[in-house]
Amino acid sequence: MARRTVGIVMNGVTGRMGRHQHLERSILAIRAQGGLDLGDGDVLWPEPTLVGRSEARLRALAEATGAERWTTDLDAALADPAHHVYFDAQVTKARVPAVRAAIEAGKHVYVEKPSAETVAEALELVRLADAAGVKHGVVQDKLFLPGLVKLERVLASGMLGRVLSVRGEFGYWVFEGDWQPAQRPSWNYRTEDGGGIIVDMLPHWRYVLDHLFGEVRSVSCLGATHVPERWDEAGRAYAATADDAAYATFELAGGVIATINASWTTRVYRDELVVFQVDGTEGSAVAGLRTCQVQHRTMTPRPVWNPDVANPFDFRADWAPVPDNGPFDNAFKVQWERFLRHVVQDAPYRHTLLEGAKGVQLAELGLASWRGRRWLDVPELRP
Repeated sequence: MARRTVGIVMNGVTGRMGRHQHLERSILAIRAQGGLDLGDGDVLWPEPTLVGRSEARLRALAEATGAERWTTDLDAALADPAHHVYFDAQVTKARVPAVRAAIEAGKHVYVEKPSAETVAEALELVRLADAAGVKHGVVQDKLFLPGLVKLERVLASGMLGRVLSVRGEFGYWVFEGDWQPAQRPSWNYRTEDGGGIIVDMLPHWRYVLDHLFGEVRSVSCLGATHVPERWDEAGRAYAATADDAAYATFELAGGVIATINASWTTRVYRDELVVFQVDGTEGSAVAGLRTCQVQHRTMTPRPVWNPDVANPFDFRADWAPVPDNGPFDNAFKVQWERFLRHVVQDAPYRHTLLEGAKGVQLAELGLASWRGRRWLDVPELRP
């Protein structure tokens, strides 16, 4: 097989998500498997160049992962013709200028979500990328999780009948940082630094709802800052100015109603950190990160409300697991492979910057709904 090399500028991968999911479990994992088989006799070989602001952190990351190329000079990296793709996993505030520069340099762009802080900026990136003729994509990893892949399979089979409602629960307790280290960076809890669970999670809910159940038509969202004080990475107390919980209801095309709670201030009493229950006229499904259970109408028990006697049902026993029917790879890696095929083979790819802009739009509307305490329609976005 002939090897086709694609140079990738990876900016912001010294952070938790960028390092573990994108560098180690995606790009380096593709290299570890011998490259990406393109199916035409060629193998695609990703060649990453790490970019960041801290020379010390970049050097340490390169030594830890075996990455050979790194630099603090983004302009030089973008000017190098050996680099074909620019990837951005920086904090959201820094994303738009860097992506704009990459597009101007003629690089294909692939970015973490949210793609920008505002809808106006997100749409500007769409227009710039289209005008420059570069391919573009945004991370929408939840669609590639085994549990949601199985759920999509169930929905496509028609087993659930007409979908009526979707109920989602996401979250876990993020330690405040005083007596145990926090599991998330401190900027996540400061609005002035681009933090907040609404801007973090509503873009996820947008693509999950749009692609699996129907386009989002309206939203009502209530945010909350349940924990007003936290401690940063240096052990200093700071005011948590961003929302750490969001309670949202969505109206979808076709009359489907979705409610999704997201919280960094909840203790988990469910099988996985995120769970979606889908109820339909013919059956129901419950999907998490890796598993999916179904219950057809013929297997539905007939409970009767009676609080004066002990519950006689084992409700979980009436659900059947959806089988794997094949291996599942890391969700981030799967999407990386699809985007790289899109770049080098022009394979179909739907997770574009416009899809990312829709996520930014829903977050923006969610915040406005919370401030105004009202339902808001979701207008169609055009580049």
